[in-house]
Amino acid sequence: MEIQAAVARTPGGEFTIEQLALGDMRPDEILVRVVATGLCHTDIIVRDQLLPTPLPAVLGHEGAGIVEAVGADVTSVAPGDPVVMRFAACRACPQCLNGQPAYCADFAALNFGGCRTDGSTCLHDETAPVSSHFFGQSSFARHAIVAARNVVKVPAGAPLELLGPLGCGIMTGAGAVMKALKLKAGEAILVTGGGPVGLSAVMAARAVGAGAIFVADPLQSRRAKAMELGATHVIDVNAGDTAEQLRAIRPQGVDCVLDTSGAVPAIEAGVRALGPLGRLAMVGVPRALDATISVNILHLLSLGISICGVTEGNADPQSFLPELIALNAKGLFPFEKLMTRYRLEDINQAVADQHEGRCVKAVLMMD
Repeated sequence: MEIQAAVARTPGGEFTIEQLALGDMRPDEILVRVVATGLCHTDIIVRDQLLPTPLPAVLGHEGAGIVEAVGADVTSVAPGDPVVMRFAACRACPQCLNGQPAYCADFAALNFGGCRTDGSTCLHDETAPVSSHFFGQSSFARHAIVAARNVVKVPAGAPLELLGPLGCGIMTGAGAVMKALKLKAGEAILVTGGGPVGLSAVMAARAVGAGAIFVADPLQSRRAKAMELGATHVIDVNAGDTAEQLRAIRPQGVDCVLDTSGAVPAIEAGVRALGPLGRLAMVGVPRALDATISVNILHLLSLGISICGVTEGNADPQSFLPELIALNAKGLFPFEKLMTRYRLEDINQAVADQHEGRCVKAVLMMD
């Protein structure tokens, strides 16, 4: 069938709206009519080839839609079911079986390879293959072919135009707080970076009853949004050292730090902001893939500080996304406040607006 999609063809170039041929499903796959998909920083760094999915490619990995057809072996969903698409995982390796699919043994190949495991792609232009199955979905398109194991069925009538970003960015921020850092009620947290992932972390921290929530960001608009969503204090990183500003307010430091920026100075300031037995988690992708941080070993030893990297919030979407939807229904996780809608055709404007801070989370609508 012919579909419309946004295609990334050159590193750093704009997306182009094109008609592509979508091939047939495999027995374990489903065809999803995409309703909406979020725009994530990972899409941009892959387009720019900081991460190596082969171009040309249809990116997009925060999609939600309606199942239109299923392969012969699929029993978990049926045509007409509303689903959220999520990252790809084999669901058979030790990490997957232990409830940690973000650390799947085949994560890189399944999510960044640009094809199925047998090397085939389901997308073609008039002359050649186009990389597909990005994060198992390639949802910058009006239809996507997805492995059935990589979707989460949601209740009928669920607001699909809002739910796609739950599958990656929003889940990453919330999961990092709830699953990786295991923030407890009454504890204090610093979130460095007030983009969609950071603001999702703010909402999660508020939902678990954090005693103090600090957000550090250079943009006044994002600091204001953080206060609206539950932050108790904000820090302008342009005004001086983040750790010094935080300790001027809270001399004992914080229990947890979540870095969503990937910026070395922010991470190192986060370490200095931690109190005894503090925990720091990093989810932000650095601009240089060989980026390193410098920490004082004696400082870590004397305070018992722990540092970890986190992928996809250490969460299993199959169980965690329903948790977030339930929190939203109770008014405790209002992720809809992050989102601004754009047409698929306006994807390049959405990229620019998100980059410049004119919106927090761009969502591309297919209809």
